[in-house]
Amino acid sequence: MNPDIKICGLKTPEAVDRALERGATHIGFIFFEKSPRYIEPDLAGALAERARGKAKVVAVTVNPTNDDLDEIISLVKPDMLQLHGNESPERVLTIKAVYNVPVMKAMSVRDADDLKRVESYIGIADRFLFDAKPPVGSELPGGNGVSFDWSLMSWVDDRVDYMLSGGVNKDNVAEALASTKASGIDLSSALESAPGVKDLGKIDQFFDAFAEACLPEPAAGSRK
Repeated sequence: MNPDIKICGLKTPEAVDRALERGATHIGFIFFEKSPRYIEPDLAGALAERARGKAKVVAVTVNPTNDDLDEIISLVKPDMLQLHGNESPERVLTIKAVYNVPVMKAMSVRDADDLKRVESYIGIADRFLFDAKPPVGSELPGGNGVSFDWSLMSWVDDRVDYMLSGGVNKDNVAEALASTKASGIDLSSALESAPGVKDLGKIDQFFDAFAEACLPEPAAGSRK
């Protein structure tokens, strides 16, 4: 089975439709006001309806308050919440109990020590997303277009279901899949012509590369 593909930071009907047409399994809306991909919950709710039943709708938040989540849940009705801040295991449990929505916990990675934090969330978060730590000076916890050393993923417990994020693009998606056990790939800035502006051509190029990366290896001794 091919890995899931989550296209994040969508803001227009055209981008949502193209992502769905090309086979995105998840679409993400970002509710972090400092991000160029920020979208108002009411607008995201309208776009989410275009995807309902075709892909999972993911609401991406950073240290959200209950008031934030009340509005997002009411207007967007997401299939999953992505927590991309410093939310503790206890906070994740509380959010799941209050809103009854699966949670994907994002983890920022630079070295093996960063992966030790995962242990306390196993059995609490429904899925993980591993992203590169932001560059110095960046106010964005994700969407920076930088990657980390994917070989670190060999340290991740087999119990951990995760998406890989951070610097994945059409040129390295085959390497990303081959060098990790990621059950999903998350993309945002790699598909943009400018910060927050999705490029339909780049979406097509990525999915073409992804399809090629997922082709089975030819059998040994088979003719070309």
